[in-house]
Amino acid sequence: MSPKNHKVRVGISIGDFNGIGPEIIMKSLKEKTITDFFTPVIFGSGKLFTYQKNIFKLNLNFNYINEVSQAQDGKLNMVNLVKDNVNVELGTPTEESTQLAILSLESATEALMKGEIDVLVTAPINKDEMMKAGFKHAGHTGYFEEKFNKKGLMFLVTEDLKVAVSTHHIPIAQVAENISKEKIKKQLRMLNQTLIEDFCIQKPKIAVLGLNPHSGDGGIIGNEEIEIIAPAIKEVSDNGLMAFGPFPADSFFQPNKYRSFDAVLAMYHDQGLAPFKTLAYEEGVNYTAALPFIRTSPDHGVAYDIAGKNIADEQSFTEAIFTAVKIFKNRSEYNDLRSNRLQPRKMVVDNGVDEDLPDDYNA
Repeated sequence: MSPKNHKVRVGISIGDFNGIGPEIIMKSLKEKTITDFFTPVIFGSGKLFTYQKNIFKLNLNFNYINEVSQAQDGKLNMVNLVKDNVNVELGTPTEESTQLAILSLESATEALMKGEIDVLVTAPINKDEMMKAGFKHAGHTGYFEEKFNKKGLMFLVTEDLKVAVSTHHIPIAQVAENISKEKIKKQLRMLNQTLIEDFCIQKPKIAVLGLNPHSGDGGIIGNEEIEIIAPAIKEVSDNGLMAFGPFPADSFFQPNKYRSFDAVLAMYHDQGLAPFKTLAYEEGVNYTAALPFIRTSPDHGVAYDIAGKNIADEQSFTEAIFTAVKIFKNRSEYNDLRSNRLQPRKMVVDNGVDEDLPDDYNA
C-alpha cells in the first residue's frame, strides 16, 4: 500500500527491559498527537509496560493485541508476546530480560519481512548477554544482514552529519585485514545509492577517511591509503560517483570540513562513531543502510546505570522513529518515480532504421 494512503506502521522492539528501552519508548510516544504521524506497533509485554509506565508516571493507554493485523491507527498498539508477569530488575541484565529482547526482535523482524509493519525501530540490546543466550550476532547489523541475505552498512545520521563505517563490530587488530579495494568500492556505491534513494540527495559528495594516522603520511605510517583506499576512490570517481579523500581522520571533523560533504565513510567503528557521538549524541540515529527493509535505532546503549531513575533522554529514540518514517516515504516516492518513468518506444523513421524515442515525443 502506498504511504500516501495509510499511516506508516512503525514496529518497535523493546530491547533489554532492565535497561532504558521501555522508558525511552514510552517517553517518545507520550504526546497524544503522536499517532497523527504514524501508527506504533510495540512488540513487548502489556504487564511489563504497565508496571514501568507507573514507575515513570506516564499517562499512556495501550491497545493490547495478539496479532499485528489487529493494530489500529490512532492507538499505541502493543503485541502482547508474554501474558504472564515478568520480573523487573532495573539496572541488571537477567536471563528473562535477555530472552524477551530476543523474542521481541525476532517477532518484529518477522512482521517486517511479511509487510505487516513498514519500518522497524530497535531499542538497545545487551550484545554480550544475548550471545550468551544463543544469539549469533555481535549486534543488530549482522542479524539483519543474515535475515535479509544482503550486506548492509552501519550508517549514523543526523540532518547535518552522516557517517558510515566500512568495518563494524570487529577487534581493532582485524581492521586492516578486513578492508579491501573491492569492498570499499562496493560500500561507496551502496552509500551513494542510499543518499539518493533514502535522503533525496541528487548528486551526493562522499568523503573517505584514511585508515592510518595522517592518512599514512605518504606511506611512512602505512600503505593502505596508497594501495587500497585511494585506488578505490579513483575507480568509483572515474565511473561518475563523487568520492574524495582519503582524508586524515584526526582533523576531518571540523564543521567547515565535514559540512562540505553529504556523508563520510570511516574505516572502522570508533573512527567514525567517536566523533559522531561527540557532535550529535542526543539527536543521532543508527540506520542500517542498503537493506531491502528500513531499520533504525538510537545511537546509545542500554544504560543500566540510569535505568529506573526517570532521567533517560528519549530524543535519539524519537529521532530514530521519525527518521525511519521519513526514509520510508522518501524511498517509496523514489520507487514510484522510477516505476512511472517515460519508457522509450520503437518508431520507424525515413531511413528505415528503428530509433528509440520517448513517449512524449511530438513529431
